[in-house]
Amino acid sequence: MQDLRSPHNNTVANSVEQQPIGLPPFQAPWWLGSSHLQTIMAKYLAPKQQIATRQTMLQLPDGDELQLNWSLHLQPSASTPLVVLLHGLEGNLQSHYIQGMLRSLEQQGYATVLMHFRGCHGKANRLPRAYHSGDTADFGYFISTLRQQFPEVPLAGIGFSLGGNVLVKYCGEQGTANPLFAAVAVSAPLDLSASADRINQGFSKVYQRYLLGRLKATMQRKLAAHANFPLPVNEDDIQQLQSILQFDELITAPMHDFLHAEDYYQRCSGKAFLSQVAKPLLLVHAEDDPFLGASSIPMPSELNPFVQLMLSKKGGHVGFVAGAYPWQRYYWLEHIVPTFLQQVLRSPINSKAEQNSC
Repeated sequence: MQDLRSPHNNTVANSVEQQPIGLPPFQAPWWLGSSHLQTIMAKYLAPKQQIATRQTMLQLPDGDELQLNWSLHLQPSASTPLVVLLHGLEGNLQSHYIQGMLRSLEQQGYATVLMHFRGCHGKANRLPRAYHSGDTADFGYFISTLRQQFPEVPLAGIGFSLGGNVLVKYCGEQGTANPLFAAVAVSAPLDLSASADRINQGFSKVYQRYLLGRLKATMQRKLAAHANFPLPVNEDDIQQLQSILQFDELITAPMHDFLHAEDYYQRCSGKAFLSQVAKPLLLVHAEDDPFLGASSIPMPSELNPFVQLMLSKKGGHVGFVAGAYPWQRYYWLEHIVPTFLQQVLRSPINSKAEQNSC
């Protein structure tokens, strides 16, 4: 395995198909075999030590802002790739999967930055709008600013859940002009409609209740901060919401100029953009994911040579906790994702033009 902590230059492979990861799919251990244990316990088994970061604010063209959290110990350079992380629905810097990936990437020699979606850093954002699963404009603007600030630095992206769908959609929209040399989407709801149905069934309603509670709290902060702006709901409307589908129908769709929830789902599901992806993309899914509809996992016919799917029977939603015994546990994602990035970054860069073509 290539050590990115040593000075070197890199470029990208022509397709993921030429760069097999060479690692077996995730195997759930006997002591954490169910989808719900994987999903729930991944958070509570994670190390409690928080990664220290440097915080900045990105000013957006419309007057809003995003919080960015940068790695402290590594600075982006031609020999130190920069990886941009996107969290899931109502996630943030404190999310266990973000902390774990930041730690792992830093150990492998990557500079990192987490982009919070609007209003996800604990304060209401400036404008009476939010974010959604297809909101690629803010991410695209941030990547453009990074390319201007660090023209020689290889850029990659990792998205979890909602952030994974945003990343896949962005990669498809950009096609061959994608400035990322590689991207990884973990547990992404690539079929938003089916996933909204799935999380409203059985035990998955427990997760829906948790996420809905966080969404309601965010909207209440927004109502308090934007009392003079027209919003599609009032506090009574928010309290009556019982599902993610209702939230998207009443809030997400009208707030972001969609006709209704189904219009939003159809226009923003990442699966529809896979055929346009033209830079290496890794999709990581578990068949037992309790958040996602089965159709979020693409069929082989829906993949092109740039897209590789790592599918395991178990793993839950952004779980993938491995290890023979609880005291030997480790997070499989924190091994597989840096390995993928290292394998894509394999050939010397001979000129600035080659780097910009990435």
